[in-house]
Amino acid sequence: MFRTISNNLAFFRQFRQRFETTGAIAPSSQFLARSMTRFLAKRGSGAVRVLEIGPGTGPVTQQIIPLLKAGDRFDIVELNESFVEILNARFQQDEAWMEAAHFSEIHQLPIQEFQPDEKYDFVISGLPLNNFPADLVDSIANTYFKLLKPDGVLSYFEYMYVRPIRKVVTRGDEKIRITRIDDTMQGHCDRHRIQRDKIWINIPPAWIQHLGGSPGEGGGVAG
Repeated sequence: MFRTISNNLAFFRQFRQRFETTGAIAPSSQFLARSMTRFLAKRGSGAVRVLEIGPGTGPVTQQIIPLLKAGDRFDIVELNESFVEILNARFQQDEAWMEAAHFSEIHQLPIQEFQPDEKYDFVISGLPLNNFPADLVDSIANTYFKLLKPDGVLSYFEYMYVRPIRKVVTRGDEKIRITRIDDTMQGHCDRHRIQRDKIWINIPPAWIQHLGGSPGEGGGVAG
């Protein structure tokens, strides 16, 4: 309970100081976290490689940890040093996290600079893409698929209707930026989407996009 309050306060401080890279006023809800990890929860018996990008204070990490097994590999990429400190403390102090510490590693760098030895079965991202420059979003999205195995699953969230509303109410450079982001991400969804979940119990409500490493073939959209 006290850790949750502390993490929420830390998240809010970072939101005030660095809105462009934090992007939300509160950590993700447990409902969003469950949706983000739904395909990891259906994993087979073999070892898997999992990459989480932009975990913040770790609400989705908290959902990932119990789904991991001995032999797995879990990498976390987080740029914000305050969040990295919180995550490191969890791996040192939280019993459940400590059990996964020997096959987990936190990397403090931009995701475009992350160069692992192998690709991942699951890539789970909490990056606030709508806050970034359009060229950066294009680079990040391409990096997602470079890091994902052909049969892997990418899961990321976006707040409901933010881009459609911004495209209507903004003008000039901001309208161009958000339109380019929408075109980039919608293009990836059209080619790769496996499923989309609606999460109403979150601040704000969100869509969870689940995309495959290879283009989908007639896959429907749930939700």
